Amino acid sequence: MSRGGRTKDRETPERRCIATGTSGPKAPLVRFVVGPDDTVVPDIAEKLPGRGMWVSADRDAIALAAKKNLFNRAAKRQVKAPTDLPDLVERLLLRRVQDALALARKAGLAHMGFDTVKTRLRAGPVAALVEASDGSEPQRAKLRPLAAEAPLISCLSGHELGLAFGRDNVIHAALDGGGITDQVLREASRLAGLRGHEVVGTTDDAAPDGMRQTDEQMRGMGPRREG
Repeated sequence: MSRGGRTKDRETPERRCIATGTSGPKAPLVRFVVGPDDTVVPDIAEKLPGRGMWVSADRDAIALAAKKNLFNRAAKRQVKAPTDLPDLVERLLLRRVQDALALARKAGLAHMGFDTVKTRLRAGPVAALVEASDGSEPQRAKLRPLAAEAPLISCLSGHELGLAFGRDNVIHAALDGGGITDQVLREASRLAGLRGHEVVGTTDDAAPDGMRQTDEQMRGMGPRREG
């Protein structure tokens, strides 16, 4: 049983956020490693060699880890954290979301355009509804009820979605389940955390909010020792 009385799922890898001290599934966290020049490097794809250091996908948590030299403690040596680390992570996560959406489109799992999405939603459940953050609220309000309990992704602008779908601007999209869609949901949840949003309808295992602490908690909190 982990901290807080939650029963551990032995099949779900758990990691500890070095900024908040909270342990849980690694899905809502970002992995960092130390590069050859002793600089902290975001490992968004979780494939780089070296000792992993995990931080909640939250702008304040990442900024705190850099400001309080928490990466030094985790790495057990002096390392350098870039001053723009939260911005760097956000840019990398945005690219990951866009790449995953592009793959979903190529795999035939994505539907775009108000009328197309409306027709798809009426045909049956979808894995996710995607809406541009700067889209028309009246139109968005018409589609949300049709999506039922499907996760809602709304942390990208119309231009950012357009780049993912090979268009100038995309406001509405829907994703079918399977394949790359699970990765879209995870990456979108992490990006939403950096942007102060959330992916509505996701579980705690997928959403950054499941690991998020209040600003007051993080300001006075250093890393906890593992038991």
